[in-house]
Amino acid sequence: MNICVFLSAAELDERYTRPAREFAELIGKGGHALVWGGSDVGLMKVVADGVQEAGGRLIGVSVEFLAARTRPAADEMVVARDLAERKRLLLEKADAVVIMVGGTGTLDEATEILELKKHGHTTKPVVLLNTAGFYDGLKEQFRRMEDEGFLPVPLTDLVFFAEEPVGALAYLEESFGQR
Repeated sequence: MNICVFLSAAELDERYTRPAREFAELIGKGGHALVWGGSDVGLMKVVADGVQEAGGRLIGVSVEFLAARTRPAADEMVVARDLAERKRLLLEKADAVVIMVGGTGTLDEATEILELKKHGHTTKPVVLLNTAGFYDGLKEQFRRMEDEGFLPVPLTDLVFFAEEPVGALAYLEESFGQR
């Protein structure tokens, strides 16, 4: 399975890097490939290192203005013209999506895949990995959107909330097997 991971390229502390390394090892040991933003810095590097060290493949999709930060040892690297093309390519190459901790770029990517799912333009499984409660507020907001009628489909049809890496991968493998 090609697992697209949306996440930060920032340098973060152990409460975020430890679960990211754990998830990366699960991807690699499971024989899966990582599809990611292609960066060789911060949390993106942590995940790429973990997948590669555990025997998984790396499929990077960077963007021209960040091309200097791409990982040289990726199995595949594409450089998109702009962020819109990057998102499109990331999703094309992915069988499933995991949203990890990140900033506005990660949030943009997350809402795009959820919007595509909401309108039936993709059936790919999506997991929000809520490391250290990072997305508690977003989870509450999504529930409010559902409760107040802003989502035309049940929230559970759009995204699975996982608190731990092992639960995230188990959900993806189960969902992928049912497709």
